[in-house]
Amino acid sequence: MGLFNKIKTAIGLNNEENSLENNEFKTVFYKSIEEFTKHSKFFYTVVFAEVPTYNEVIKKWGDDKKGEFVIFLTNVIKNNYSGYNRGVKKASDEYQMASQMIQNLFRSKLKLSETIVVTIYDSFKKNVPEKEYNKMYWWPLANFYKQIENSFKPTEAPEAIVAILNDILLFKKDTNSYYYKDQVKLEEKIKTFLYAHQGNEVGIKPTYFVGEDGFQLGANAVLDQQKEADKKLWFTLVALAQKATGSKPTQKYLNEAKAIIDELGSDKFKKVTQEWFNQVINLKETVTTQTQVYNKTEYTYNLTEFLTSLNSEAIKGFVWMSSWFYDNTTVQTISKLAERCFKKIPDKGPAAAGIGNACLYTLYASKGLDGIAQLSRLRLKIKQNNTLTLIEKYIDEAAVKLGISSIEIEDLAVDDFKLKSHQLTYLLDDFTCVLAVTGIGKSTLKWYKPDGTEQKTVPQVVKDKFSGKLAKIKATQKQIDQTTSAQKERFDRMLRSNRTMSIEYFKEKYVQHGLLSFVIHKMIFKLSNEKETVLAIFLNNQWVTVSQEVIEIENYLEAMLWHPATSTTNEVREWRNFLMNNQIQQPFKQAYREIYLLTDAEVTTRTYSNRMASHILKQHQYVTLAKGRNWKARLIGSWDGGDQDTAQLLMPEYNLLVEYWVNALNADDQFNATGIWNYVTTDQIRFVNTQTNDLVELVDVPAVAFSEAMRDIDLFVGVASVGNDPTWSDSGGLPTYRDYWQSYSFGDLSEIAKNRKEILQGLIPRLKIASVARVEDKFVIVKGKIRTYKIHIGSTNILMEPNDQYLCIVPDRSKKDNNDNLFLPFEGDNGLSVIISKALLLANDDKITDSTITSQINR
Repeated sequence: MGLFNKIKTAIGLNNEENSLENNEFKTVFYKSIEEFTKHSKFFYTVVFAEVPTYNEVIKKWGDDKKGEFVIFLTNVIKNNYSGYNRGVKKASDEYQMASQMIQNLFRSKLKLSETIVVTIYDSFKKNVPEKEYNKMYWWPLANFYKQIENSFKPTEAPEAIVAILNDILLFKKDTNSYYYKDQVKLEEKIKTFLYAHQGNEVGIKPTYFVGEDGFQLGANAVLDQQKEADKKLWFTLVALAQKATGSKPTQKYLNEAKAIIDELGSDKFKKVTQEWFNQVINLKETVTTQTQVYNKTEYTYNLTEFLTSLNSEAIKGFVWMSSWFYDNTTVQTISKLAERCFKKIPDKGPAAAGIGNACLYTLYASKGLDGIAQLSRLRLKIKQNNTLTLIEKYIDEAAVKLGISSIEIEDLAVDDFKLKSHQLTYLLDDFTCVLAVTGIGKSTLKWYKPDGTEQKTVPQVVKDKFSGKLAKIKATQKQIDQTTSAQKERFDRMLRSNRTMSIEYFKEKYVQHGLLSFVIHKMIFKLSNEKETVLAIFLNNQWVTVSQEVIEIENYLEAMLWHPATSTTNEVREWRNFLMNNQIQQPFKQAYREIYLLTDAEVTTRTYSNRMASHILKQHQYVTLAKGRNWKARLIGSWDGGDQDTAQLLMPEYNLLVEYWVNALNADDQFNATGIWNYVTTDQIRFVNTQTNDLVELVDVPAVAFSEAMRDIDLFVGVASVGNDPTWSDSGGLPTYRDYWQSYSFGDLSEIAKNRKEILQGLIPRLKIASVARVEDKFVIVKGKIRTYKIHIGSTNILMEPNDQYLCIVPDRSKKDNNDNLFLPFEGDNGLSVIISKALLLANDDKITDSTITSQINR
């Protein structure tokens, strides 16, 4: 800094502290404080419009005089720092006013002389409080740099100014510092200035990803691998991407990017950006152990990082730019990137929500319906309430543009993959590959030799000669599996709505659709015309009724998914028998769907139900389940207002909002490291009219809406209740609430359990353990070689006769179910599988070798 001192000596400003003796500066400063106190006692945020002296005197000074005033203010700050830290009122007011005056002066456009800039910078360096950890970034350096840009052209900058900029580049960076992001951004601006100072063309400075994380090195290596002729364009794109702030891009931003991409070539752009996106998709979080000392006590904690905010912004920019493209590879990659970025990091939330939201925008903004199809898929995968709201907003906006409903646009967005009879055929030289859809989320690839015989493995010639084609075939297979799974979930939710379609629409969008036709072929539909209504299912390439009568759907006007709540008990029973007799496994519970009817108690309470009240749920599990069923629910914790929540389900088809009240179970400090309660207790269920905001009497709630809401809540209780945890009572739990565990574990059956009981009554006689197992009351009774066991059909917990001793068996989720080959009329009841597995195990209790089980049986 010798050069600075020489300059200051030459102009008589080598002692900045002399600025404190400037009576004019002191007068206007203290008068400004006096004027502001007439409007406010607090200086946390100074409104300069309320300070006449600032507007009438200071703002009218010349730029260099304002610069000298900044030097005066830096000394005021340094001299009052100690009093400000101790809370001394006068010192605090002067400190706050001086700090905000500097910020405000630097927000204006000043043209300062070399000597003033050098003196301000040296004053900053001298006046950093000793205990201030962030050193120079304690001052508004970014705005100070703006004044350098305003005052000097890069090519004409004096050496003293260049020395200042190089000095700023030497400051150390701490990735955990509050100032890290601002520091890196300022450094990039300074490097651009210095690059131009050296006579280089402005705007093409080598620009790389600057955040220090697991993405940076690989991403920058890709930039270095580009052809020299293309690097200028890539550096320009990176610089533009680094400006990606806000929730969505402006059209100017997109157009500017498009012009550069056109010059570069869209294929080159997509190839590189998709490589970057895949790096993020496959990127693992890093966990580092941090130690801090506070009040002589050492604290150690783990810090989990994914991407720095700097690289997140740049990646977000490239995601926005990708909205110009709508090819399958781009859309699929953006969708997978969104899923990765919304994946939660423990104690932090989504890994990179900003990039995730950019992906949602790009899927929405890209041409065609493929992006909307991916939004529909992501709606079933993502659990965050605000993200789900954003996805629904984009889908609704797309529907408005096309003049159709959001449900219809989701129908249109489902890719048929050009399937014929639910198959795709590929010819690769003399070999034939057949991709066949075999189930929901399941498909097969089969290879056939030139003579038509099947080959069990991929032919070597295909691996060698058609590796790229083979990769595309496998990618298509994965997409088909994902789509059938997503559509299964969509149809399950569609049962809530009682949606009616014209028969023409039903045929075109469902029956004749290459993929959806597979999904719906095991579902029962209600078909109606002016004269009659029938229920039918597609069997053996024709539509048949429960009595096997063949019908022509062209004879009907409307179609809708059948909900058993709209039929008689006898009609439901007939369809259940039909599925069992024809070995039809539905992708979700339809015929075997639990039906919830209004009880006398609910008629008496009129506007609320206590049917699902007074349960103890594991909160994290309950909230995850609720979000998975499209409810809005939040975790509650040990903070102000964190003692209760109301889970909500919007049913717009009925103008209803369903509410389920839960409260924190504040017992024995049962909350996790982040203050989230481990358990909640349940309370009332209510229905609210969304148009009037009035409570709806339960007798006025439509049968399907009531049944579906109750079914969801029964699922939350049935899965998340501590009564389902076989280890909860023995491992500690909450001693005060063990009576609840006992009563739930072996108490009355819920509707889900009653449904399960009906299936078991028909299933057990067909099992190899039929001679030693039976259904009785609330239990499956299994007579083993050593003891007799009672498996509760609701909780799946076990009692042993003769003294009802509890038997704890924890299912091993890593092992394949013993009942994989058993026919069940629907998918998705894990409790049913657990009961059958336990029954098969206990029927041969003399062959059990697990000591944790045998020690209990032989006790």
